[in-house]
Amino acid sequence: MSGNQADFSGDIPRDYDDGLGPILFAGHAADMARRAAASGGTPTCVLETAAGTGVLTRALRDALPVRAHLTATDLNAPMLDIARTKFRADEDVVFQPADATALPFPNGSFDTIVCQFGVMFYPDKDKGYREARRVLVFGGRYLFSVWDSHRHNSFGRIAHEVIGSFFPDDPPRFYEVPFGYYQIDPIKESLLAAGFGEVKVSVDRLHRPVADFSAFARGIVFGNPVFDQIRQRGGAAPSDVQQAVAAAMRREFGGEPGVVPTQAITFESRKL
Repeated sequence: MSGNQADFSGDIPRDYDDGLGPILFAGHAADMARRAAASGGTPTCVLETAAGTGVLTRALRDALPVRAHLTATDLNAPMLDIARTKFRADEDVVFQPADATALPFPNGSFDTIVCQFGVMFYPDKDKGYREARRVLVFGGRYLFSVWDSHRHNSFGRIAHEVIGSFFPDDPPRFYEVPFGYYQIDPIKESLLAAGFGEVKVSVDRLHRPVADFSAFARGIVFGNPVFDQIRQRGGAAPSDVQQAVAAAMRREFGGEPGVVPTQAITFESRKL
């Protein structure tokens, strides 16, 4: 992951977790955890990559059998610091900084790998798929999700357009990245080329409640590397950008309380 596109440090992890977690990630995490726990046998050793602040990690721990061992990794250690606060000391979760394209685990270490909204940031996605296959046992399952395009996630389009309007000569590109890796057939072909099979794809649309668009907009502006891109360009205060994003959200979705539609694409496959 490049620094501009995936450096979640400083105060970003807290704003990310507070502003975005309940709206964008919690609903899809519940669905992903259900899939991981319910199908294809009983998981006993589970790896989560790009775990972030532990929204999916928490859902996985609640859904998996008590005896299942769970390891949560992320490239950004400050994100995992937030994730750790969501767990008791006696819960079987290990947190470890790790690059998902160069995993520090032996071959065949896990029977299940799960990743929510992380693959889009991998600089070498095919290498990430190969690494996932390497650390899985034969027959092991790989589940991951990506965001669908701006067309189906208008909150991402609004964020991209409004933030860019402050910098017409050099618009920040961060919000192109999470919503730019959604074409199903190329992703499926990459999985097959990496040695996965039995690929299942589902498109999952959720409508998420928003109590305060200003708080949501703070997560959008302050809880992502786009915050650093705004500061580096200068000429606009991040708080002003936040207010503009919130106003655009209200125009699009109505006043508070509101509802924001989100759409993800989930891939399930098995190591052959």
